[in-house]
Amino acid sequence: MSFEYTVTYKAENNYENTVEDAAWQFLIVPETNESQELIAIDFHNSLNAKFEYSINGLGFQTIRVTPKQPFQNINFKGSFTLIKKYLNPFENLPVFNRAENYKEIQSLSFQVDFEPFLRKTAYTALPKKAEGIFKFETSVNIFENLQQLNHWVYNFIHFKSGITHVDTKLEEILAHKTGVCQDFTHLFCALGRINGIPTRYVSGYLHQGIGYFGDSQMHAWAECYVPEAGWIGFDPTNDLLVNENHIKVSHGKDYNDCSPLKGVVYSLGKNETVHSVEVHSQQ
Repeated sequence: MSFEYTVTYKAENNYENTVEDAAWQFLIVPETNESQELIAIDFHNSLNAKFEYSINGLGFQTIRVTPKQPFQNINFKGSFTLIKKYLNPFENLPVFNRAENYKEIQSLSFQVDFEPFLRKTAYTALPKKAEGIFKFETSVNIFENLQQLNHWVYNFIHFKSGITHVDTKLEEILAHKTGVCQDFTHLFCALGRINGIPTRYVSGYLHQGIGYFGDSQMHAWAECYVPEAGWIGFDPTNDLLVNENHIKVSHGKDYNDCSPLKGVVYSLGKNETVHSVEVHSQQ
């Protein structure tokens, strides 16, 4: 079974004073992978400014916009159509060799191969006193431990928008236990990595029509490399494994690698940016 999804991304930018020069990079285009196929892109902006598609250093498609005239307001709209396969994350899971799997993740070759996703970053560094708040139980396999971690993070953080921001670090999340999908995912990544599991931050879209938690912008979840099974997606914001309702755009070490919008704007005074995302599907 397959589903056709239409994703509409909008950004409205208003500046107090005239912008003389600017450049943006959008990381908002769904990738094509084993479970989804991008079939159409429509992107434009209110100034008809020049834009181009490119591939960033991590291998994901970006859109670069460089207006050539002064302005105070500019709006962006991207529409993406894709086909997404029905995905049951429990299908085709192997019978895990628990002892061999733990031996593998402790090997030097494994740690070298997956070093980028075992590394601490500014967003995934735990305070020293919190490094032991979730420890794997070696009596059960790695996949079961990751499911338990997913459930633990879901219960630990209360979902509430408007409390944290894109620069919020884990020390604040641990203190207040409140945040959005980015915060759930950073905590999951930190605890996965400290237990020896390569864990990457994923940015994308979530079809929220069936009651999932997520904000009005882009969603975040995690992918873990599990020996014998490969990369498996976990959504700690909703306490579930990634399925056909998750539309992937990119992955990286943390939010900084996957930020949907980066840019430089030359102007004085205040500015206001409003983002919105709509996701529609049909079988």
